[in-house]
Order: sequence, then structure tokens, then C-alpha cells
Amino acid sequence: MTTQQTRDVLDLFRLDGGVAVVTGGGTGIGRAIARGLASAGADIALAGRRPEPLAKVAGEIGLLGRRVITIPTDVTVRADLERLAEQTVAAFGPVTIWVNNAGGLQGEPMGVLTAVTEESWHNIFARNLTAVWAASVVAQGALADGGVIINVSSTAGSTRGAPGHGVYSAAKVAVNHLTQTLALECAPRRIRVNAIAPGHTQTEDYEEASGFTDRQFEKLGAKQPLGRLGQPDDFAAAAVFLASVASSWITGQILTVSGTP
Repeated sequence: MTTQQTRDVLDLFRLDGGVAVVTGGGTGIGRAIARGLASAGADIALAGRRPEPLAKVAGEIGLLGRRVITIPTDVTVRADLERLAEQTVAAFGPVTIWVNNAGGLQGEPMGVLTAVTEESWHNIFARNLTAVWAASVVAQGALADGGVIINVSSTAGSTRGAPGHGVYSAAKVAVNHLTQTLALECAPRRIRVNAIAPGHTQTEDYEEASGFTDRQFEKLGAKQPLGRLGQPDDFAAAAVFLASVASSWITGQILTVSGTP
């Protein structure tokens, strides 16, 4: 019987001594993932564009008894990503978990492909694909051997067509493929690379992009097979699993968390 098999299974999910970077960590899914990793024992470097939300989440993580730093970061700027890695390593030592969560539409309109401007195309790809690639490259220089990269993708990244959401969906399809390629390239250092693909979740970004009212979100949730929309903690639990020894033989996978088959 191996050492891992003799351990209490709950211990496999602990992240004690871990150091996690979470981009887009000030709100929504990023906030929940950062809190979840901290509650499992990791120290946290919170990255995001706005200092105020980061400071609020840092206070919440401090109450969990973990060390935390906030580093204002625009993930579309390579120098910001490099500074994020450098400051995290200086504060906590080598990174063991890097979560590429930042992305979304951030005010860019959705629509059929013939209505999309070239500027919107580049902006959406810069935040949702190029930034994931650049951050993953930077992360490899900061990660300890045996570390973990987790990309936040989307169920919009399925291989089916997505009329009205084509640019965002295309970026997320590419993130899924990038995740699988990174997993193979990082395997010699035992760095595992996986992605979480959230389904419909009522977050600030989704509210802004959709313009839905709370009542509309309730109706959308009622249409889901499990009768509700996703909650940020659903993705925190998935991130803890993918960051922990519990998933030590899993890499290059896209974990769909959507409440649907």
C-alpha cells in the first residue's frame, strides 16, 4: 500500500504551506477561489486591476489566519505579470499554485460576428487568451517543481458554435487547448495544468454583460437541470481539488462545473 493510500482522504485536500497566486481575485469567482485556497491552508497573493476589492478580500483571508498580499495587476501587461511573480516569491517563496482567473468581457458588447469590431475582438482575446498564455509563461519561472496551474475557462468554450457569443467562446476554446498543451510541456517538472469551466453563474461580470435582473437570473436558474445557477463556492471547491494532492494524477483536463451533464 502506498503512502498516499494510507493517509486520511481529507488530508489530501489540505494546502498547508502552499503559496497561491489568484488573478482577478477581488470579486466573483476569483474571490471565492482565493478564500477557498486560504481556508485549505495556502498563503495568497491577490492580483487585480482595482486595489479596493483586493483590500477587502485580503481582510477576509486574514481572518482565516493566512498570510496575504495584494498586488494591483493588469494581466494584459507583461511587466505587471512579472512584477506579480517577483513580489509573490519575495514575500512567500516559490509559488505552488497559480490561478489564471482574470478575464471576462469587461464591458465589451456581445453580438454576431459580423457586428464585432476589430477592437473588441482584440480586447476580448487579450484578456481571455493572450493573458492566460503570458501569465502561464511567467508562472513557470515562479512555480516550484510539482506546482499547479489552474486556468478558469468557461462552458462557452465547448466545440459547438455559439451565435452571439462567438469571440468570447473562441477565446475559451483556445484556453482549453492551451491548457492541454501546457500540461504536456510542464510535465517534466511535474507541474500539473488543468482548467475549470464554469457554467451559468451570477457574478458581477455576468450581471454587467447580460443586463439581467435578479428575477431573470431566478428564471434562468430554474431552467437548469439541478434547479439553480452556479455559486462562486462551487468553483472554490473545484480549485482546492485541482490544487491539492487529491488530484495528483490529473493534468490537462477541463473540469466542467455547470450543474449539467
